[in-house]
This record gives sequence, C-alpha cells and structure tokens, in this order.
Amino acid sequence: MNVPLYIARRYVRSKSSQNAVNIINMVTFAVTVIGSAALFIVLSGFSGLRTFSLSFSNAFDPDMKAMPATGKAFTFGQDMQDALDALEGVASYSKELEERVYLTHRQKSMIAYLKGVDDAYAETTGVDRTLYIGQWNLQNQMGVAGIGILNELSMAVEDYRSPLIVLAPKPGKGNLSPQGFGDKPYNQMALVMSGTYQLEENLDKKYIFTELGAVQALLERDSLQISGINFKFRPEADPEQLRSELSDILGESVILKDRRELNQTLYRMLNTENLATYLIFTLVLIIALFNVVGAIIMMILDKQQHSRTLYSLGLSVRKIRRIYFLQGVLVTSLGGVLGVLIGTLLIGSQLLFGWFMITPTLAYPVEFSWWNFWVVLLTIVVLGVIAARIGSNRINKKLLEI
Repeated sequence: MNVPLYIARRYVRSKSSQNAVNIINMVTFAVTVIGSAALFIVLSGFSGLRTFSLSFSNAFDPDMKAMPATGKAFTFGQDMQDALDALEGVASYSKELEERVYLTHRQKSMIAYLKGVDDAYAETTGVDRTLYIGQWNLQNQMGVAGIGILNELSMAVEDYRSPLIVLAPKPGKGNLSPQGFGDKPYNQMALVMSGTYQLEENLDKKYIFTELGAVQALLERDSLQISGINFKFRPEADPEQLRSELSDILGESVILKDRRELNQTLYRMLNTENLATYLIFTLVLIIALFNVVGAIIMMILDKQQHSRTLYSLGLSVRKIRRIYFLQGVLVTSLGGVLGVLIGTLLIGSQLLFGWFMITPTLAYPVEFSWWNFWVVLLTIVVLGVIAARIGSNRINKKLLEI
C-alpha cells in the first residue's frame, strides 16, 4: 500500500480540530476553483473573439491564392487553365484583376479598390453570403460595393439614374502630359450597384466588385492578364501537396499564399494577445496559489504530533514530506478539475442560450476548445506541484524529533 498517498487522501477528506486551519483549507480550495474557472472562461472567450474576427477576412480570402511575384499582373494562359481543371483536389478557382481606383458620385469622391472577378468567385470565396441589400449580379455594368462606400458617396442600390463613376489612370510610360495620353490621362466606367455587402468597417470601405472583363477593359489589359487566382480546396485534399502541384503549374512568376499567410499581421496580433492574456492570468494564479503553500504549512503545524508519531513508527522524513506534497497536489488538482468543469458549463450555456449579449442581436462569441481545457488543467497541476513542493519542504528531521 502507498502509505503517503493513503494518509494524504485522509487529510484531504478530514477536518482539523482548529477552525482557522479549516477556513484556510476551504479558501485555498475555493481560490483554486475560481482561478481555474476564470482562466478557462477567459481563454474560451478569446478563442470565440478570434474566430469571430477571422470570419470577416475569411469571407474574402480563399483557401489559397496565387499572386504575381513581381508587378501587378501575370499572364494566365489556356495551358495553365487546362492543368488546373485536371487537379482533383481543387473544388473551384476564380480569376480576378484588382486595382486602386478613384470613385466619384454626385460631387462626392473617395479612393477604393476595384476588383474584377469571374462567375466562379462567389462559389470560391462565399462572399455573396455577406450581402446586406440586393443581389450578387456583376453583369452589364453592375457591381457590388461595401456599405461603407455607399454611405460615403450617398449612393443607393439599383440607382440607374445616377451611376457610380470609376476612374483609373491610363497605363503608359513617361511624364503625365496630355500629348502622351490624349484628352484625358484616365479611363472611366459607370457602374450601377446591384447590392451591397456588410462585414467590417475597414472592409466595407475597401472593395467594389464587378465583372472581370469590364475591369480588364478599364485598365487596358487583355483577357489573359489577371492579378490573382483564388482556390477553394476539397475537404479531403492535402493543402501542401496542392501547393506543390499549383506551383509547378503556374511557374516561378507566381507566388502562393494560404489564408494564414494572406493575413499574417492579423494572425500574429491575435496569437500575441492570446499569449499575453494567458500569461497575465497565469501570474494571477501563481499569486493565488501561494495560499496552497500557506495551507500546507498550517497543516504541517496542525498535524505535527501525527507526523512525529509516524516518524517514530519508522516512516522516513522523505515519505512524511511526500504526504503533505501529495495533499497539496490533490487539493489543487481537484480544484482545477472542478473549476474547469464549472467553466465548461458556463461556456456551454453561453453557446446554447447566449446569456451575455454584445448587441441586442449578437451574443458574445465564445468557443469551447479541448486545447484550452487541457492547457488550463496542465497549468493548475504544474503550479500546484510547485506550490506543494515548496510547502512540503518545511518538513525536516529537526521538526519531527521529539
């Protein structure tokens, strides 16, 4: 029989004759429960905010995107298209041509990005699901803009009497002189908005979508010139293998970026904030678990006569020290498990019922993650082991001698 573990379990269940010791033990257990529950809830809440934040960019970003290694555009020939059509792991792909343009409407103006896309763009990215008003129709000089652009320019959907005027500089070399560009140094195009999307403030003021051919004509590029290809992979596909195959097809003039690489700054910021949040709450737990050290020391003093009796019966100093060490580990482990279970119930109730609301229609985003579950448990156990080791080291031969 494991004598130290048996006695430690008895000490955890039994009460002391001193009320002060019992109160300290209860406070220590309660602090461990509350601390572990708080850490799990905060990490789950941050995971929900992370997923919620990434959902904005995921509506525009495909599984992988091909971009020109140099310049603004590259040539996409028929041989490349045939090779992409033969790839089994690619569910769909879409060509695009993007350029920064000047927008004007009824004496109001702003700068935004005009993105010409083909018919497969909505299927590849799912951007049509972000529509707030209207429909996704890019044919016959129609377009879709962010709601921020419509508000900035005081535009309306399907306003055929007052279309949006898009201005783009003419391509050319040399100085900007009328002789080099003719009457005007820019090309222009009129667009009527068929719909508007709403996602996030910066994105709502950034893009206008229209037909790929219209943008190629505006920028005076031929039908083979594009600035990117968006790829949607099949669920069973291997992204790294497809990256290699796509690189072989498209050549060195094109670079490939997945969703994480397209948003490196956003991912880096979210990961840094997550780590900072974890470290701050871990520091709070470290301070709180000093109660474990105090509780073990109080238990040692309260059970000093028992310890001397065990020592006289032949139990070594190391094993007596192990009794109080295991007691501290058991208290913190049980408190951590109970705290995480309480946190899980609170997170589950928020997911099911949305008790805490950000707006009248939007519940605070949370996410249950097994990674957070085990990280919190491991953190509590490790800190509990350290605290128990510090407290149990108060046992020495001098203290046990009668």
